[in-house]
Amino acid sequence: MSTPTDWAGLRAPSLAEIEALADAAFAALPEEFRHLCAGVRIHVDDFPDEETLTEMDCATEFDLLGLFRGVGLAQSGEVATGQMPNAVWLYRRPLLDYWAEHDESLGHLVTHVLVHEIGHHFGLSDDDMAEIEAAADAITDG
Repeated sequence: MSTPTDWAGLRAPSLAEIEALADAAFAALPEEFRHLCAGVRIHVDDFPDEETLTEMDCATEFDLLGLFRGVGLAQSGEVATGQMPNAVWLYRRPLLDYWAEHDESLGHLVTHVLVHEIGHHFGLSDDDMAEIEAAADAITDG
């Protein structure tokens, strides 16, 4: 069991530290899945912007942990001129808030949200995403 002094010097992870967790989570995904993700960018911000909050009908800035933006492989054919690259946003403050209220590691949570958002890119089912996440957990836990 940890003591108060174990926690006294700790601080919340920075944007860069969450990005490093996301990079490690992505690296732990099955190789064939990562290969299919070529070109998908991962961004970490503290919160979604106002436009995103309105578009997603969020009551507060803490309602959204992550978001895929772009044209998913399930819907697309050709990339249109001027189209922004496919990207996943992870939102640090909502992730930390969720993490504080649940019994899971921050790394697992980041992996879960990343897989879920990338899963939208492929049009994957919840079962498919659970299998990919389990494979990543086996690598990072193991």
